[in-house]
Amino acid sequence: MSVIEERLRELGYEVPEVAAPVAAYVPALRDGRYIYTSGQLPFVAGELPATGKVGEGEGLVSPAQAEELARLCALNALAAVRGVVGSLDKITQVVKVTAFVASDPSFTGQPGVANGASVFLGRVFGDLGIHVRSAVGVAVLPLDAPVEVEFVFQVEE
Repeated sequence: MSVIEERLRELGYEVPEVAAPVAAYVPALRDGRYIYTSGQLPFVAGELPATGKVGEGEGLVSPAQAEELARLCALNALAAVRGVVGSLDKITQVVKVTAFVASDPSFTGQPGVANGASVFLGRVFGDLGIHVRSAVGVAVLPLDAPVEVEFVFQVEE
């Protein structure tokens, strides 16, 4: 068993199957030592656990729930990477995380939502999980998802 997958199990997580693309693209692609993921939605068993805009107030996805959804996006990204290289132990660095948050117009907490992915990757990879990042508020995301996150990983040659 992979050391990283064992660490995930210790943290209470399991790498899911690769989420099926919702359009004409692949979940992840390798270019030399880098793997680029497509934007990962927070699918759980093929379903979005929440839809809508992130913000404070009734009828909105809470920032705390959106942070959890970003973690699910990171877990789905790990599945996509494993699908390309076979083992998560081949990851030598998390390079970049770009989080898109479908935001209520008054919501400005996108960095906190993105922390769902960033903190999770730090817990899984330690120093190899330190990365650069962008957190962007957008009007709407595919399938009315509250969060979509894309990643760049460096892997062994």
